[in-house]
Amino acid sequence: MRGRLDSIDWAILKELQADGSITNVELARRVGLSAPPCLRRVRALEKAGIIKAYRAMLDPKALGFEIVCFAMVQLDIQGKKELNEFEQHIKQWPMVRECWTLSGDIDFILKCVASNLAAFQNFVSDLTALTNVRNVRTALTLDLIKDEPLVPLEDVTPFSG
Repeated sequence: MRGRLDSIDWAILKELQADGSITNVELARRVGLSAPPCLRRVRALEKAGIIKAYRAMLDPKALGFEIVCFAMVQLDIQGKKELNEFEQHIKQWPMVRECWTLSGDIDFILKCVASNLAAFQNFVSDLTALTNVRNVRTALTLDLIKDEPLVPLEDVTPFSG
């Protein structure tokens, strides 16, 4: 699909990734279109699955969530059944905001947000108690240095042809 996107599609994606609450009229102005064709392009990008969702970025500390922490999990067995069971547990914990599978010594990395250290410690206790968990290492964050959207669109040179 990437090859089928033109420079206007890339511009739309960059603008929406920077500010998903932008109005269609303002988006159209910024990318050099009138509103109706801009909206058609956005809908096509949504239908193609390139635009997955729109979210508001919330400040966790302002809402009483003081702890952002990472948990690195190593399993005893990485069979399909065991991986699925672990993933189902993770999906049920609201504190886990992101979960990635990794290559190497660590099987999963979890980004967790908790109201306080005690809540996070309770979560870690529950996590380590799972039958297939061999090891859990945690890292408490100190300060956020960079927080960019997932896709580095700044590095993309759009194909126009």
